Amino acid sequence: MNPVIFLCVLSMLPQLGAPSVAPFRAVVEMVSGDSRIFSGESVRLKCSVPDVRSSWSHLWFRGSEQLPQHGQHLILWKMKIQESGKYYCEGVRDSQVGDIKTLQSLPLEISVDGGWVILQVPPEPSLVSDTLKVMCRARGTPPLHEVILYKDAVEVMRQNGLNPYFYLTNLTLEEQGVYSCRASWDIDRRTHSVISADASVQILDVLSLPVLKIVADNDLIPANKMKLICHLQYNARAPAPPINYYFYKNNNRLGTATSENHDLVRRTPGQYSCRAKVPLLGISRSSELESFGQVKGPGIMLHPDLRPRNSRPFAPSISSPQTSRPPAAEPTEAQPSFHQSTDTPTFTEPTEVSSIQTSSPAPKPSQPAPSTLQSTVQSLSQTPALVDILEELSDDTSAESSVGSADVSSGGSVESSGGSAESDDIP
Repeated sequence: MNPVIFLCVLSMLPQLGAPSVAPFRAVVEMVSGDSRIFSGESVRLKCSVPDVRSSWSHLWFRGSEQLPQHGQHLILWKMKIQESGKYYCEGVRDSQVGDIKTLQSLPLEISVDGGWVILQVPPEPSLVSDTLKVMCRARGTPPLHEVILYKDAVEVMRQNGLNPYFYLTNLTLEEQGVYSCRASWDIDRRTHSVISADASVQILDVLSLPVLKIVADNDLIPANKMKLICHLQYNARAPAPPINYYFYKNNNRLGTATSENHDLVRRTPGQYSCRAKVPLLGISRSSELESFGQVKGPGIMLHPDLRPRNSRPFAPSISSPQTSRPPAAEPTEAQPSFHQSTDTPTFTEPTEVSSIQTSSPAPKPSQPAPSTLQSTVQSLSQTPALVDILEELSDDTSAESSVGSADVSSGGSVESSGGSAESDDIP
């Protein structure tokens, strides 16, 4: 092939290919009319492209069908029921490499009703704490004498007179649903009462509930670090006030507030969470806890299989501080645990009764002799199995652990206090 022809073909390939897509989206808005109208009424739409440096043409669509209009404004004159649908627009302009198009706009839905009563609601979602204004409108605007508003087929509001508007103040998420209305009027001494078609009302939180994601991929993040990402939906109206993010480990804040929804922290086990706050609106939402690694609990809970096999079971504590029975012998290193005998024990009836009575009844032959809780815990703490567990649970981050967790001191001994195992503080 001739080299000149080959170069000419290469230069024409961009024009023969698909149009380029601009990195921004067109916006469609309603200039006049409403998203819910009666048949025979008109609507005017406008398409805007967020690029003032270039001259753009405009394309209009209803669903997947391209309309013949190409101007910035689309006038839908005396609409019919079959013209109901979702309307889009996009911008297009010429360039040296061919046509350039914007991203297609978000849809604007128009519903054409052939009946006598419609409930007009805002086309965009409402926000929590806003006031929602809806209108129960009758064809031809007759003089109404009663209007009723329903939510999910249940009456929520009724008013008499010519006012067709309802105001739902201080919205909550519970008020989201399907609404309709009934309008009544008199014509020629006859009362007409008509109920509208259903209209959906969507209500959003300004801040959705955050969801924390922990990313610890060694291919993307250093081995000793991990990334905390706080995902949420922020629905404040423009101009939206700034939002601050906070990150926590075991309910302790990590660093200061940040305007970004992610943070890089040291990779250590714990319970992590995040919080989003909009100071100007006084709104704050927190995520659920997300565990990373092997998390230590606030205390030691031994599985039955991990307890010493021949250790003596816990005996009930004696409520009276003074008893006539001699105290139980302290365990020695040679005898770290007691073995329960299988022979039936024999008891001798006492001949004298101490002047101070105890509140505990005499033990039955099938019960072991009672001992103090402290001696039993000390007996358990001297067993190798428990010491191994305590050593595995010990951490160099004792400042972050909960009160009552078990740590092993530098000497390897465990001190019993209040029924839980704790290590001596190391200065």
